[in-house]
Amino acid sequence: MIEPIKFFTDKFNITIPQIESLLGAALSKGGEYADLYFEHNVTNNLNLEEQIIKSANRSVKQGVGVRVISGERTGFAYCDEISVDAIRKAAVTAAHIAHTNAQVGAVNVSAEKAAQDLYPVANPLGDQPLERKIELLNQIDRTARNHDPRIREVQAGVIDEFKVILIATSEGVLIGDVQPLVRMRVNCIADDDGNLQSGVSGGGGRVGIDYFNDAIIERYATESARQAIVQLEATDAPAGTMEVVLGSGWPGILLHEAVGHGLEADFNRKGTSAFSGLVGQKVASELCTVVDEGSIPNRRGSLNIDDEGNPTSRTVLIENGILRGYMQDKLSTRLTGAALTGNGRRESYRHLPMPRMTNTFMLNGESAPEDIIKSVKRGLYAVQFGGGQVDITSGKFVFSASEAYLIEDGQVTAPVKGATLIGNGPVSLTKVTAVANDLALDEGMGTCGKDGQAVPVGVGMPTIKISEMTVGGTKG
Repeated sequence: MIEPIKFFTDKFNITIPQIESLLGAALSKGGEYADLYFEHNVTNNLNLEEQIIKSANRSVKQGVGVRVISGERTGFAYCDEISVDAIRKAAVTAAHIAHTNAQVGAVNVSAEKAAQDLYPVANPLGDQPLERKIELLNQIDRTARNHDPRIREVQAGVIDEFKVILIATSEGVLIGDVQPLVRMRVNCIADDDGNLQSGVSGGGGRVGIDYFNDAIIERYATESARQAIVQLEATDAPAGTMEVVLGSGWPGILLHEAVGHGLEADFNRKGTSAFSGLVGQKVASELCTVVDEGSIPNRRGSLNIDDEGNPTSRTVLIENGILRGYMQDKLSTRLTGAALTGNGRRESYRHLPMPRMTNTFMLNGESAPEDIIKSVKRGLYAVQFGGGQVDITSGKFVFSASEAYLIEDGQVTAPVKGATLIGNGPVSLTKVTAVANDLALDEGMGTCGKDGQAVPVGVGMPTIKISEMTVGGTKG
């Protein structure tokens, strides 16, 4: 196994005293806090289309980000070369940006190990034979096409990443992590006499390539093909206000977007979230408890430590409808006095950390999912979601349902296409009238964007019923 501190000190010929000196340079203009974020990242990407391998690439990116904090002011600079001279230039640049007249003493760091080991992987993913990955993609193609003769095209890709990070802070912390990540994506296109429809499936996590066994490959391929075939029979979605049932698992993406972002500390510190200033108040139905948990083994959104060197944890955001707190990063806790939650995340060494979600989901309720369906006279059952938009300040959202069905007299009936869900995140949570006992997390495909940065995340929820929501469709 790779030991992060030794990896960077040996590979790049940088000593711990030099790291301490570089932190000193970052604080040379009076900053209150500084950190160095070292990253070495190897990524492999393989794609199949039209039954042939269309692309295969391997990339290596490495560098160091230097951050200096003085009150609300942050200085940041990075270098693409991991060397003492290059890092020192970045440190001095960041120091000038966050300049104050404060006097700062010497910095000493102590090596630490992460308290948790959520994703032990013996072999780096990039060491796996290329032939094995090609066979996985060919197996997906065969399985999907065998599902139904109307499957016209199969697009499949596998991407694996092996990242080593090291974080040094002026508070004396020196800690690192080795972070594997793998994801497979399958897109099937069905054709029925010119009626083209698609389905998407896949998954992964912080695991090795051997995670993709025959059973998982068959599930991904079959699920993607099934979705595409279902859409061939779909009719136009109705429009209007109606009861909506969200299925378990991936529909948690609506919770992530419409509610989760509004519970990140930076938006609330600035007063720009619909949830700003509401801690301790009722913001949802008493049936709703929402948590963010970055410490679930092998999950795509999990981390042993966040990108500021703090352990991830389980953070209760909403408990029985009451807002309990926000997801925090270092800057927000320094400014507000809140406790760290392990949610400081960044896309790479070229980016500043900010409060971000990890694995965000709603906890189980007591209802049976079939009873929730039976309770609906006329409504929509949304099983899968595509894209969407949300306004953090107002909480308003628009989401497209990529797989949805009518509910008529307590029965799931015809599939529909073109359905969009329109609403307000905080308001929708107050209208949750039933929560099932079938909590599921997504398969491991989620990537979250914020301020131009993308990070891997997980979502999830049990089946829930929302008493009233606007459904946009093409049929009145």
